[in-house]
Amino acid sequence: MKHSCQNCSKPIPLTKVFCSKDCKEAFFQKIAISIPKPFVKRLYFFCSEEEKEKEIFNFAKRHNWNKKIVKEKIEEAYNLYYECA
Repeated sequence: MKHSCQNCSKPIPLTKVFCSKDCKEAFFQKIAISIPKPFVKRLYFFCSEEEKEKEIFNFAKRHNWNKKIVKEKIEEAYNLYYECA
């Protein structure tokens, strides 16, 4: 019997929780990342695309987080706070 990786949903054996060390690190880093609401607002309402990328890069570098995961968390926060469903 098999189950799936907690991070990427790949099928893995029952004895494992994550398919790789990278998935494990990404999973726990994603949990640890907290994006402030005013930062999200500034990115989406007051910055151009170029400024937005630079701010995200600086934010990720300042906190020693993966840029890709930070971008995902920012998009989640934007959808949660500002996107009208």
